[in-house]
Amino acid sequence: MPVTVPGATPTLRGRRRLADPVFRWFVTIAATTVLIVLALMVVTTVHDAWPVLASEGFFGFLLGDVWDAGYARHEITGTYGAWPFIYGTLVTAMIAIVIALPLAIAVALYITQLAPRRIRNPLSYTVEMLAAVPSVIFGMWGMFWFLPVVLRPYVLEPLERWFGWFPLFEGPMLGPSYLGAGIVLAIMILPIMTAVIREVFAVNPTDAQHAAYALGATRLEVIGNVVLPSSFSGIVGGTMLGLGRAVGETIAVLMLVGSSQQWDVSLLFAGDTMAAHIAATFQDASPEAVRGLMAIGVALFVVTMSINVGARLLVWRLGRVTGDSAV
Repeated sequence: MPVTVPGATPTLRGRRRLADPVFRWFVTIAATTVLIVLALMVVTTVHDAWPVLASEGFFGFLLGDVWDAGYARHEITGTYGAWPFIYGTLVTAMIAIVIALPLAIAVALYITQLAPRRIRNPLSYTVEMLAAVPSVIFGMWGMFWFLPVVLRPYVLEPLERWFGWFPLFEGPMLGPSYLGAGIVLAIMILPIMTAVIREVFAVNPTDAQHAAYALGATRLEVIGNVVLPSSFSGIVGGTMLGLGRAVGETIAVLMLVGSSQQWDVSLLFAGDTMAAHIAATFQDASPEAVRGLMAIGVALFVVTMSINVGARLLVWRLGRVTGDSAV
């Protein structure tokens, strides 16, 4: 028997019945539009880059280390190898994540678990404000003050002087480098990672924490054995969000990485990244070189998708082991 709402007219009941299918179709169209836009981006980018990928071969393009763009309009006359830019992207992003992740977890834990109540909100607002700072500001700050005043005399030069015998810190140290760009990237992604992880800790169920306290656990034991394991999926989500920004960052890295079309295992080497190389050369690129840059865009898409798929598989696998159902 249909349920009749007291006081509801037949017209009002008809409008309510119509609202549900209209809303369902609206959200379905919105979700489908996202997939269509993504598919169009992939198809058009691959189409424009196809002559370069066909000339070099897909893996030849990814693993080649010579970038010598040609100036033809229709045919492919240059040599295109994206490995120096892929390597620079991965190295700077990994440096940023290694530095930012423990700091983000520590700041989020302090805000949610340790900070006095009167300063929790101001700290949270400060973190969110830092996440909104444009990347060009970080780039200018890093280039004109942080790199020459802090990093070079107190980090980069001591590393070269004391550990220059090790391949990762082999000189010469010219200033712009993978390490310098990675450290500034870590500062850039720290606020957004902290904001996401803080929200995860804030909504963490308190029943298990109270039970652990009742059994005599210390605050450190509760954090290490209850809060962090149950928040693993959220931590991975915040890490992937920060890693995505680090991989795709353009202006700040362009100012700090060195813009070299070569690569080296040394973190003090002045290299380049995929996004930075596209931004630096697209304006004056020939039609042939534009196709090469579009191929770098395809490589950047492949790298980003691989990282995200790997993160999802990691959460799924460890979620099965630990019983965490939030994927």
